[in-house]
Amino acid sequence: MTPDLSRAFPADPADLRRLHEKLAAAAERDGLLDVAYRVVDSPVGPLLLAATGQGLVRVAYEGEGHDAVLQALADRVSPRILRDPARLEPAARELGEYFEGRRRAFGLALDWRLVSGFRGAVLRQLPGIGYGRTASYAAIAQLTGSPRAVRAVGTACATNPLPVVVPCHRVVRSDGSLGGYLGGAEAKRALLDLEAAA
Repeated sequence: MTPDLSRAFPADPADLRRLHEKLAAAAERDGLLDVAYRVVDSPVGPLLLAATGQGLVRVAYEGEGHDAVLQALADRVSPRILRDPARLEPAARELGEYFEGRRRAFGLALDWRLVSGFRGAVLRQLPGIGYGRTASYAAIAQLTGSPRAVRAVGTACATNPLPVVVPCHRVVRSDGSLGGYLGGAEAKRALLDLEAAA
């Protein structure tokens, strides 16, 4: 006789959501959740947000492949990853305010463990570029004390694990042209236009 499994798994989406929330809460309580994540909609497409106990560790564009990003986090941070929207509510709220033009700077705790060395030095300079302003790759290289490292600044921006929150979209070429961007040229232009309109 085949067992009836229909009672073992809730079919109602609301029941599944509540079950998942209970699982996430238990994992958090028991210290079994190292990386929480959620996906939020934005004007530049769905963004994956991931956080550790130290703070926001990753913001990823859909084009990066959210599953690949989660696998990289499992490899580099911890395999104990679970979707936990509640833990990322502050980040989702601040991003929502930013995209609505009501927030000019983020107040989130950041976990910088995915960057080090020169890349870290570059990325830590970027929040100093004012909302609605831009700086050249060369100017950022100068600020880091390595004025000839313009290409390395570009590489640091291209591998920024916290785009939007750490505003690498505000770094442009010396001639004013956009340059590359992890989220694509359209996303970079959209973020700069959003800030210019505020």
